[in-house]
Amino acid sequence: MKIALFGKDYTDNQQPYLQLLIDELIGRSVDLCIYKPYYRMISPGIRLPEKLSFFSSHTDLLKDTTLLFSIGGDGTLLDTIPFVRGSGIPILGINLGRLGFLSSISKEEIKEAIEYVFNGKYKLDKRALLSLVSPKHVFGDLNFALNDLTVYRKNTTSLIGVHVYVDGVKLNTYWGDGLIVATPTGSTAYSLSVGGPILTPGSRNFVIAPIASHNLTVRPIVIQDSSEIRISLEGREDIYLMTMDSRHTTISKNHEFVIRRCDFTINLVQMEHKEFFTTIREKLMWGKDYRN
Repeated sequence: MKIALFGKDYTDNQQPYLQLLIDELIGRSVDLCIYKPYYRMISPGIRLPEKLSFFSSHTDLLKDTTLLFSIGGDGTLLDTIPFVRGSGIPILGINLGRLGFLSSISKEEIKEAIEYVFNGKYKLDKRALLSLVSPKHVFGDLNFALNDLTVYRKNTTSLIGVHVYVDGVKLNTYWGDGLIVATPTGSTAYSLSVGGPILTPGSRNFVIAPIASHNLTVRPIVIQDSSEIRISLEGREDIYLMTMDSRHTTISKNHEFVIRRCDFTINLVQMEHKEFFTTIREKLMWGKDYRN
């Protein structure tokens, strides 16, 4: 079995948990493939086997990889998506960060999670992505997002107007700081912070949510993810910001943007005892009341 390890950051307080993870994997005679920049960070303080391979791009990763471990928080897991792409390689998130909706395995559960993986006590949770179909040059071949696509104002206090059409029919012009188009996975991220609803992972929907709307009667809306979303911009400035997950760029208000559901999904590894409703109860501290 070949297992890839991906991380972006490393601190000394992570050392015992990361060492435990690697020792558990070595004890099961797996072939380890480590993201090369991450290897440079951890190698001074972590005992590693002599036989290692490395990856730096998605083409390196696709060679017989069974599973990818994302070590960090949700942002780290989002950064694995450009490496995995449409390969179907399952991703298991080890949460050494903070909240951890996607990286659902806590550092205290590492040993248990390894046992579950090697005993086949897990399921693959297929997560939908959205794709920026045009203009193609904005994000090139990384035109997909697991969480969300956002447009918002850049270095100005002026409002931005976002004209939105769904399947050719005008939905609304949103005046405010910007707009979020989120997947069900992204419904617990930025969209949630602006009042968007929580969608279960299997929902075949997108959320369209305004950021700091200037009109108090405007609310987020849920649409089916088979829809095509067209966006154009209006405002005093010529340049605005667009993000797809953790990637960002500047855009011109002269372009029209077309968004559709991506033609591939991402496989997230979920332990048998880890259910979505349990996760949101724990992470959002529902029911954390002294009366309960």
